[in-house]
Amino acid sequence: MDLAFAVAIALAVAFAFTNGIHDASNAIAALVATRAARPLHAVLLAAAFNLLGPLVVGGAVADTIGGIVTVGGSTGVEVIGAGLLAAVLWNVATWMLGLPASSGHALVGGLVGAALVAAGSGAVRWGGFEGGHPVGVLGTLAALAIAPVLGAATALLAIRGLRAAARRGTRRLRRPTTGLEWAMSASLAFSHGANDAQKSVGVIAALLVADGRLETLAAPGWAPVACALALTLGTALGGWRIVKTVGRRIYRITPLDGVASQTASAGVVLGASLVGAPVSTTQVVASSVLGVGGGRRRWRHVNWAVVRQIAIGWIVTMPATAVLAAATVTVWSRL
Repeated sequence: MDLAFAVAIALAVAFAFTNGIHDASNAIAALVATRAARPLHAVLLAAAFNLLGPLVVGGAVADTIGGIVTVGGSTGVEVIGAGLLAAVLWNVATWMLGLPASSGHALVGGLVGAALVAAGSGAVRWGGFEGGHPVGVLGTLAALAIAPVLGAATALLAIRGLRAAARRGTRRLRRPTTGLEWAMSASLAFSHGANDAQKSVGVIAALLVADGRLETLAAPGWAPVACALALTLGTALGGWRIVKTVGRRIYRITPLDGVASQTASAGVVLGASLVGAPVSTTQVVASSVLGVGGGRRRWRHVNWAVVRQIAIGWIVTMPATAVLAAATVTVWSRL
């Protein structure tokens, strides 16, 4: 097996692993922050449902990611490998800082930056929408931009509806609310696995096509299993810095807030997975927490300094990984 190809495949699995550490923590942030579950129990819940997501839901997201760059042969392997390396390094750096960054933005930025340097703009499928499904760079960016807005708006409506329903409630509602938090955390973890593991599956399929081992982007059966396991392992290790940021530093949420945030996030991410839209679970969850604060009309309780920090991280992710991938793509020709 060619060394560059083997390293690129390993990086695709590593990307799923760092994605698990990074994004899966968002699925349990509300559950842990509101003390509805102990950290170990929350991690086990997220790990199980993260594993199920990519195995149950189809590969529409994988097809979208796999078609972002169209470079064949050894150059294709170099481009995808450099893009993956940039995304993995960015995920690790932002995880260490406790910054909820977007793995999807990191991957797209890395792939585009490497492709532009190695093969020119013609190697990038800019795309848009075809038949209601996002394709290429522009379709992916549109999905990444729309999803957090939907997450915030849905959470705002959800918390207002839940507050209206619970207005006459008593302490007897506490146990059902905790149960709902568990159920919605499981749903969010399932949705995250369905969307984010498929990103790694998509680049594995693209690597196999570039190396001449496949003719289409239909990934072999081992790819979703390997990526799901890597994502699950990342989840098990946990991203506690990010749990703290999402669950407590943006807006200190209550159990009812947690239900609203998780419900909105799970719905948006699962819907995106079904139509093949790669979205950022991090963005959706963080935006939903902001929407909960707005739904309670407590904008002054939102930590806007943290929100600005997260927003800056989202903005710089793509150009940063594009530059990093562009700088490293020439190294791959020596492998």
